[in-house]
Amino acid sequence: MRVLLSELEAVDGALVGFLVFLVIAVLLVTSCVKIVPQATAYVVERLGGYQATWNVGIHFKVPLIDKVAKRVLLKEQVVDFAPQPVITKDNVTMRIDTVVFFQITDPKLFAYGVENPIMAIENLTATTLRNIIGDLELDETLTSREIINTKMRVSLDVATDPWGIKVNRVELKNIIPPAAIQDAMEKQMKAERERREAILIAEGEKKSTILVAEGKKESAILDAQAEKEAAILRAEAKKEATIREAEGQAEAIMIVQKANADGIKFLNEASPSSEVITIKSLEAFAKAADGQATKIIIPSEIQGVAGLAKSLTEVVKEK
Repeated sequence: MRVLLSELEAVDGALVGFLVFLVIAVLLVTSCVKIVPQATAYVVERLGGYQATWNVGIHFKVPLIDKVAKRVLLKEQVVDFAPQPVITKDNVTMRIDTVVFFQITDPKLFAYGVENPIMAIENLTATTLRNIIGDLELDETLTSREIINTKMRVSLDVATDPWGIKVNRVELKNIIPPAAIQDAMEKQMKAERERREAILIAEGEKKSTILVAEGKKESAILDAQAEKEAAILRAEAKKEATIREAEGQAEAIMIVQKANADGIKFLNEASPSSEVITIKSLEAFAKAADGQATKIIIPSEIQGVAGLAKSLTEVVKEK
């Protein structure tokens, strides 16, 4: 019985030992398998020296010999540095806040090229900015941001290349001049705004005056056109009336002439005596005497008829 128990204990001890070994082996193998994620690189050292750079994928390291010395992010990174004091060419002290966009292109150089790369970039940015601003006056500094950005990017990109860093862009976030200059700038801006406002008001009044004048001009033109059309209509109406009147007179004359012609025709057909003709002549001269003529010449043939008319009158009175 004791022998059986001792054998069971031996088996249990061996099983426990195997299980412990198996767990240790699994943990060891698991620790040796590394998965590198996207946009990341691992710098691997072997026995304290650089061994390799692992990119995206599954990698295996030798247990207790290899180690991941540095995990490097390959995405573009943005660093906003604190405002740096700078002095312009005309001895004006101001503070400039810069933003640097950079990307790690060589993980090995980044890991071994410089200690604390971010601090190195910050110091390099400050010195480069002072050098560039020192060659510019205040007005140029305030109006030449794009030029300063380009010069900063080129200088920093060249300086950080040995560190495995590429500077993609540099932006001047804020330019903070002294308080006195800020006050002067605000006054200048206020004066400029007032000047532009005055110009806009003057232009508005000018346009308004022009519009009013154009309106009056158009009104005068319309009035003149209306008067012209009215005069034309009046002239046409007068012309029409004159034509109608002339046509009426002509028609009246034609009727009178026709009546006279008919009368003459009737007389001719009736074969009147000389006495009747003489009487008709007297009637015609009587009508002529009723007019405005001051002198009337009576033919000698009609004078005898006057005596005849007088005799007839006396005979009538005696009766």
